[in-house]
Amino acid sequence: MKPVFSPTNTPHLKYRADIDGLRAIAVLAVVAYHAFPKKIQGGFIGVDIFFIISGFLISTILFQSLEVGNYSTLDFYRRRIKRIFPALLLVLTGTLLFGWFFLLSDEYRQLGKHVAGGAGFISNFLLWGEAGYFDSSADAKPLLHLWSLAVEEQFYIFWPLILAATWKKHWNFLVIVFLAIISFSFNLFYVSDNSTAAFYSPLSRFWELMIGSMLAYVLLYKPKLIEKYKNVQSVFGFCLLVLGFILIDHARHFPGWWALFPTLGATLIISAGPKAFLNRHVLSSKMFVWFGLISYPLYLWHWPIFSFLHIVVSASPSRNIKLMAIAISILLAWLTYRLIEKPLRAPTVGRRATVSLAMIMVLVGTAGYYCFYNGGLEGTGYRMAGKNEFSRYFDNAYPEWHYTKTQGLEEKYREDCNFYDISKYLAGKETTLPRQALPSSCYERDRAYTKSVFLWGDSHAEHLNYGLRKNLPANWQILQVASSACPASADVAAPSAINYCEQSNWFAMQALKKAQPDVVIVSQSSDHNAGNFNVLASRLKAIGIQRVIFAGPVPHWNKELPRLVLRDLWESTPQRTFIGLDKDVVNNNEDIKKNFMVSDGIFFADLMAPFCNADGCSIYLGDDKMIGLTAWDSSHLTPVASDFVARKLLVGMILKADAGK
Repeated sequence: MKPVFSPTNTPHLKYRADIDGLRAIAVLAVVAYHAFPKKIQGGFIGVDIFFIISGFLISTILFQSLEVGNYSTLDFYRRRIKRIFPALLLVLTGTLLFGWFFLLSDEYRQLGKHVAGGAGFISNFLLWGEAGYFDSSADAKPLLHLWSLAVEEQFYIFWPLILAATWKKHWNFLVIVFLAIISFSFNLFYVSDNSTAAFYSPLSRFWELMIGSMLAYVLLYKPKLIEKYKNVQSVFGFCLLVLGFILIDHARHFPGWWALFPTLGATLIISAGPKAFLNRHVLSSKMFVWFGLISYPLYLWHWPIFSFLHIVVSASPSRNIKLMAIAISILLAWLTYRLIEKPLRAPTVGRRATVSLAMIMVLVGTAGYYCFYNGGLEGTGYRMAGKNEFSRYFDNAYPEWHYTKTQGLEEKYREDCNFYDISKYLAGKETTLPRQALPSSCYERDRAYTKSVFLWGDSHAEHLNYGLRKNLPANWQILQVASSACPASADVAAPSAINYCEQSNWFAMQALKKAQPDVVIVSQSSDHNAGNFNVLASRLKAIGIQRVIFAGPVPHWNKELPRLVLRDLWESTPQRTFIGLDKDVVNNNEDIKKNFMVSDGIFFADLMAPFCNADGCSIYLGDDKMIGLTAWDSSHLTPVASDFVARKLLVGMILKADAGK
């Protein structure tokens, strides 16, 4: 099997400026997405473009080495160390040092774990274990982005060995196609059953690198298959990328079939070659090539900078601050490329340097693990003991789920009336498939009670349960169908075996129709809209529900309330404040109150009112800011706050609504 072009002179093995230009598109899309996620919702697919480029370039090098007979596994890994380790070491060390001065102990503990995971190239597995609806915000993980680097390096642990083992039998292309199909099948299976696994698992991501490998093989050995219509390939590839950036967002099941937009788009652009018009005049331009050359350190630096901004700044960083963060990221990337990457990648840098880099990586990873194992190294400032006690009290990280379990929230808020399968989440197998059934006590009338109220919505309906149970008269039964992240909707026409939100809302409507509760309370975290409420009220009236209370939002904070107190309000913590309050939610609540059409049996409950006044919204109730904190994250009520809002507002409204007042 001989390549159409000699491996030493084929154009596809020479430096291609257009590929650096494609790298620029990939990294700038990711950076723009992280800075302005609402503006460029599909920017995260830049990572998939990187996978194609990496698979193509590395496989081309491997095919060349195998063809001329100078392949060495050790040499391959040395080249990877020289390429990957220098910039990564700098970023890992920088984040660990910065975190020492600015992170709380539990935050520093988590960072230590992620530094160790980044050094060992297992970040995807760590993040896979942490991800889910109940996980802390991604913004608070400075090394979140290293999952993609881990997937790549896991691929390159096995890929050279597989190609070398199958080379003499000329099975390479068949093996590539076979393994790519297997990996793509895992992708499709996981994306419908376990979206977190689909995103982080190497089994569901390797196919993207293998497409690049297929392209490398075809360009070397079967170029006639794709040598025609180069400009058409390039234009069509660009169109697929643009469509991907526009159509793909986090509401899609990704990767799945959607990942074909960036992967096929990048494949077509690379296959078109450096002489295609767009490749030559756009991707090969000086600006695109320059960003392509610094793309790896830019990818490494930008997210820790954005993440630390979100952690340290109370409110969401302004547009100008984000632009400054981008500028700093670019500057650091250029300095890293010029002063660290380029010198260490020189041919004169020998084996001792690569051994030294490997040893330093082990030391950095060990330092990270030491921070993790020792609980974030309690000390002074942000890590003083008093803060640690407060922080631990509200810690709700997976898999311990400390706050939920110690406070008994599963029982107090009736998590068993939730179609989201929490047990699978806690087992590391998060899925959108609904639980098969709810206990009958969630939705069936018990005639031992003369009255009933039905809670419908998402987790913001759940957190009202405890207060109502504690304060409603004993003759009232509380029914509930409330599923995590599922706003109430009457538009679902049929049950669903694949989408727990659709199943939850369909089931709720059937249960309401049968139970005919005296009062229904609709409560949810988002989608508060007077028009939607009015439409939903008419649907409920149509099935015989006479009295409906639509609950407005509770106060939302720009970061988890315990974090806000620890970082910005620890000394002389006020009982009320506007600091860190999400003003968009406050303004939306005012709009609802103005536009809500109160009619016979239809009411609006202003849940802001008991907590907020001219001095701000309540941070804590009573005398103890830890026991009395009103929210355990950015918006979910603590049991103390649930009891408070029920006593001050909801119980009275329910009784008046039932009396027809």
